Amino acid sequence: MAATRAIEQKPAEKQDIPDKAVDAAKAAPRRRPRAWRWADIGEFAGSAASALLLTWLIFDRFLPFRIQGVAFVVAWYVLTLPIYWLVVRDGHGPVTARDRLASLLITTGAAVALSPIFLVVGYVTVRGLGVIDFSFLAETMELTGPLSEADDGGLLHSLIGTLEQLGIATLIAVPLGVLTAVYLSEISGPLARPTRLVADAMTALPSIVAGLFVYSIVVIRTGWGFSGFAGSLALTILMLPTVTIAAEQVLRVVPGSLREAALALGSPYWRSVLLVVLPTARAGLATAVILGMARVVGETAPVLLTVGGTNVLNVNPFSDYQDNIPLFVFNQIRSSKETFVERAWGGALLLLVLVLILFVLARLAGGAGPGGGRSRRRKGAAK
Repeated sequence: MAATRAIEQKPAEKQDIPDKAVDAAKAAPRRRPRAWRWADIGEFAGSAASALLLTWLIFDRFLPFRIQGVAFVVAWYVLTLPIYWLVVRDGHGPVTARDRLASLLITTGAAVALSPIFLVVGYVTVRGLGVIDFSFLAETMELTGPLSEADDGGLLHSLIGTLEQLGIATLIAVPLGVLTAVYLSEISGPLARPTRLVADAMTALPSIVAGLFVYSIVVIRTGWGFSGFAGSLALTILMLPTVTIAAEQVLRVVPGSLREAALALGSPYWRSVLLVVLPTARAGLATAVILGMARVVGETAPVLLTVGGTNVLNVNPFSDYQDNIPLFVFNQIRSSKETFVERAWGGALLLLVLVLILFVLARLAGGAGPGGGRSRRRKGAAK
């Protein structure tokens, strides 16, 4: 009987071990490294306040000179780092202190890198928001003179010109860029290396060089004259390498097993590229196209030499002078009249909005993978 009781008690003793481990895990929950508590915020705020007081004492009371503005902020930040490290080390240990200090440095670097973008966007928005209204988008500058008010006239002619020139450039550059990318990634013939070298070099091509080329060949030699189509050709030269390089990188990401499966089923190579590779990479190709459009939508130098500029609405890009938004901003900002300068800021804000929209679309297209996109992958992972 005693042996039987001992045997019956052994499983109970073994079952106590997992229960204790579970209780210990519940008693001391694991903390995520990026999780911040109110106490952590208080530690940083106290360190920053102490560093601020110390900076003021050093440069206002002890040293014979004073610093102001940016220099004071830099000195404050430099003194905050060791104080914050000491506070965290005493409370949480040296490992956590190093982690917090590294996080602070990385966050500061990101803030410094992003601050010019926010400053530009904020300043352009403040200066141009009061100008943009329905009349500014629905009227032209045909009947506007030097003595007109800022709310007289608009950039309808420039907006139409921008959309037409960008559309024509996209229609020309996208097929050529995608075909070149297919050649570079799928065929890799003897011309692949020089073609890739030329495409890489053209990404750094100054925009005014493209404008001068089209101006000398199309506008002067052929006698076509200034037109929206000439501006589209200049934009095509700038857009083509961006689309080519981005599309090539996207096509190289397509798994080789898909190509092999299509070829194993007896499909010709051209059909496997057309029906398997390109549809698989359609989201990335859409991103490449949108990035190419965003690359050229704000160019001023090439259209300055090819489009000509006008205050009259011209919906025919193949005949006579045309205008676009960057050229509108350039012509308006050159005037000494404050009303013209205000219109220039309004055009700059509209152009900035167009560029931001294109980049947001590129982000959405890049996030949407083939066959359903990111949301479908997330749903699958959740299941």
